Amino acid sequence: MKPSYIGGQAVMEGIMMRNGDKYAVGVRRPDRQIEVKVEDYRSVFGNLKLMKLPIFRGVASFVDSLVIGTKCLMYSASFYDDEEEAQQEKKKKYTGTQEEIRSQMEADKRKQEKRDQWLMNATMVFSVVLAVGLFMVLPYLLASLLKRLGVSEFGVTAAEAVVRMALFLGYMMLISRMKDIQRTFMYHGAEHKCINCIENGLELNVENVMKSSRQHKRCGTSFLLLVMVVSVLMHFIFVLVPVMWLRVVGRILLIPVVAGVAFEFIRLAGRSENPIVCAVSKPGLALQKLTTREPDESMAEVAIAAVEAVFDWKAYLKENFGYEESPSEKEAQ
Repeated sequence: MKPSYIGGQAVMEGIMMRNGDKYAVGVRRPDRQIEVKVEDYRSVFGNLKLMKLPIFRGVASFVDSLVIGTKCLMYSASFYDDEEEAQQEKKKKYTGTQEEIRSQMEADKRKQEKRDQWLMNATMVFSVVLAVGLFMVLPYLLASLLKRLGVSEFGVTAAEAVVRMALFLGYMMLISRMKDIQRTFMYHGAEHKCINCIENGLELNVENVMKSSRQHKRCGTSFLLLVMVVSVLMHFIFVLVPVMWLRVVGRILLIPVVAGVAFEFIRLAGRSENPIVCAVSKPGLALQKLTTREPDESMAEVAIAAVEAVFDWKAYLKENFGYEESPSEKEAQ
């Protein structure tokens, strides 16, 4: 397998694919047509050299993925607003000459963009706070109740690890049973299959995508599992900290380091066939059975459209696998 370094994310009835300084969102519209939007990728941290160093680049990648992912999710959801109702509202709302109506619509568009930006920022902040509270702080607070039974701080930290993993796996199992989420997980599977198809040297078409694996070592699911595991290991350094609130704050401050370490391993796993790396990757691959589902062919078509918008897969296959286009393909171009 040759790493392509393209990555993606499932959104509502679609897929986002990112390659280098571009990303594309492919969405299956209500009329069944595929809408593809391509935008430049701009890091939240700009060109700050520090954020390109090991560990730091993991933090940058996580933040950027959260920003772009939320933006793409909101974009995909916009296709599924009640269009008929929206058109009726527009007819009632705007009056005057065509020029006046156009001006009113542009003003409303600017207002809507500001509201969307505020909503996106609020959603991201809420999501991060909720995740930190649920998976980092709450497990320690629950485990700390064992102190009443005379359990040592080392024992509390060990119990915290069990509670954290139980909460995380329970959360994954719960959301995997939700019908709306299951459809998104089908698109998640299509995303993985599409990338695996390319990285295994196969021509990018629906047939090859459908027979490819829906598991991938660079998946965000594997990253999250590694974050849980790395945090468990790192939190043992707080065993000797005497004050409880300092132990809690320390766990929160350590999150960027934990994310950075997990990112470095995921990055390594994506390009390595080392037996040890593959063995460590297996739990994450197994967990992906919960967060991916077998897609249908229409979802594979969306994934292909998103990839082709930002990635020259033919050039990649030619460079890494000696791929040559068939005469019929050349004629079609």
